[in-house]
Amino acid sequence: MKHGGVGVLLVNLGTPDAPDPRAVRRYLAEFLSDRRVVEIHPVLWQPILRGIVLTTRPKKSAHAYAQVWTEAGSPLAAITAEQANKLQERLGSAVTVAYAMRYGNPGIAGELRTLVDGGCERVLLAPLYPQYSAATTATVLDKTTETMRLMRWQPALRTLPPYYDDPAYIDALAEDLSAQLDALPFEPEVLLLSFHGMPERTLHLGDPYHCHCRKTARLLEDALARPGLRFATTFQSRFGRAKWLEPATDRVLVQEAAAGTKRLAVAAPGFSADCLETLEELAIRGREQFLAAGGEHYAALACLNAGQPGMDMLEALIRRELSGWIG
Repeated sequence: MKHGGVGVLLVNLGTPDAPDPRAVRRYLAEFLSDRRVVEIHPVLWQPILRGIVLTTRPKKSAHAYAQVWTEAGSPLAAITAEQANKLQERLGSAVTVAYAMRYGNPGIAGELRTLVDGGCERVLLAPLYPQYSAATTATVLDKTTETMRLMRWQPALRTLPPYYDDPAYIDALAEDLSAQLDALPFEPEVLLLSFHGMPERTLHLGDPYHCHCRKTARLLEDALARPGLRFATTFQSRFGRAKWLEPATDRVLVQEAAAGTKRLAVAAPGFSADCLETLEELAIRGREQFLAAGGEHYAALACLNAGQPGMDMLEALIRRELSGWIG
C-alpha cells in the first residue's frame, strides 16, 4: 500500500449533473437541506422545501442551467477540473491534486477517500472561496470532518484560509480585470463588483462575509487605479423573503440605467470560476435588466477561471500552505 504522499483537494460549491429538472431537484435538495445554508430548523424548513421549493424551482433553474451548459458539462465543474489539472502540472509529481464539489459530483467524501487510498497521508483542503462564510467555507469543513470521522486511518489535514485580502489575489484580479476592461469596445462609466448575497441576519450573527467582500472591493478599486471609473459593490442571488445584504445587484443595474448611466461593466470577484450566477444571472439577465432600463453598453467580465493570473495566484497560495510538506 502506498503511503507518505501529499494531496490537494480543491473544492467549489457544486452543480447538478445535468440541466434538467430531475437533476436540478436532486442538487437543490442536497444544497438547501444543509443547515449552514438555510438556518431554519428542519421541522419548519423541510415541509417548505419539499412541498413548495422543490416542486416549483427545479424547472426554472433547469432552464437557466440549459442556457450556460457546455459540451464539457457544467461550466463550474469543467473550469474547476481545468484548474485542478493545471495546478497538478505546476506542482509536479510531489503532490496529487484532485477536485470536488460540496454538493453534487464529484463529492468530497469520494475524492478524499481516493486521495487517502492513493497514499496521501497529508491533505490540503482548499475551499475556493476568497471570502469566508459559514454557508461556504465552513460547510466544506463540516463535510470533510464528517468523512474523516468514519476513517480509521485519517490523513493530517490543513485548510486554505480565506484569501479575500491576500496581495496575490488582489493582484491577480487587478491584472485580469484590467486586461478585460482594456479589451472592451466601450469605456465603462461604472464597474459593479457583484458578490453572492447572504441573508442580512448572518452578518448580525457574526459571519465575516460582508466585511470580507467590502475589503476585497476596496483593495481591488485601489489596485485597478482607474480615474474616472466609478465603482459600486453589490450583492446578487437573493432567495426567499428574508432581508439580504444590500445593495442588490439587479436593483442597482436598473437604478444606474434610470439615472443616466449608459456604459456599465460588472465583475464577480468572489467567484473563483464562472457558473450559473455569473453566466446566466449577470451576463444574460443582468444585460437584459440594464438595457431595458435605458442602458446602452453592458459587459459581464469573466472570473479568474483557469487563466494565467488566476493560476499564478492559486499556485502561490497552495505552495504557501504546503510549506514544510513539500520542497
